[in-house]
Amino acid sequence: MITTAIVIVVLIAVLIVWLIAIYNGLVALSNQFRNAFAQIDVQLQRRYDLIPNLVETAKGYLKHERETLEAVIAARNTAQAAAKRAEADPSAAAVRELSGAESALGGLLTKFFALSEAYPDLKANQNMAQLQEELASTENRIAFARQAYNDAVMSYNTKRESFPDVLVAARFGFQAAAQWIVEDPATVRQAVKVSF
Repeated sequence: MITTAIVIVVLIAVLIVWLIAIYNGLVALSNQFRNAFAQIDVQLQRRYDLIPNLVETAKGYLKHERETLEAVIAARNTAQAAAKRAEADPSAAAVRELSGAESALGGLLTKFFALSEAYPDLKANQNMAQLQEELASTENRIAFARQAYNDAVMSYNTKRESFPDVLVAARFGFQAAAQWIVEDPATVRQAVKVSF
């Protein structure tokens, strides 16, 4: 009788330790994908800081293209606001909203750089060339950060959806994380064109 009670207590203790290990694993992976998102956010902020400088540099040359310049700044502001909301809570909806805003901004930046090609004096401007180089470097960093984020989300979602982890995840409210999916795949395949 005492051995049966000991066996039951040991089994309960093992079950509790096992559930704690599952819970802690989900927390660790959740923190990992949130950290990966924070790395994207750092690079996006760098990009957002570069865009006004690019526009200011180009303003003198692109006097007749005011609409494009204003559209780039508006898209930058929209993307930056979406990034702040996603930073506060990187939920699936917030990440989708940010992804859409980033796709729109990327499309306008492509248009902006294509337009700037028609102005040789702007192309020759050293400040513009330096800003374009910094933006190209930032775009590469963003791409790497997005890949790391998507990898972390995949690991988290896989653990969250696997049995028996799914039982613990459902019980403790671990929500699915959203992959960073580009709204317009042509935006990714057609990188921001930077030429000197």
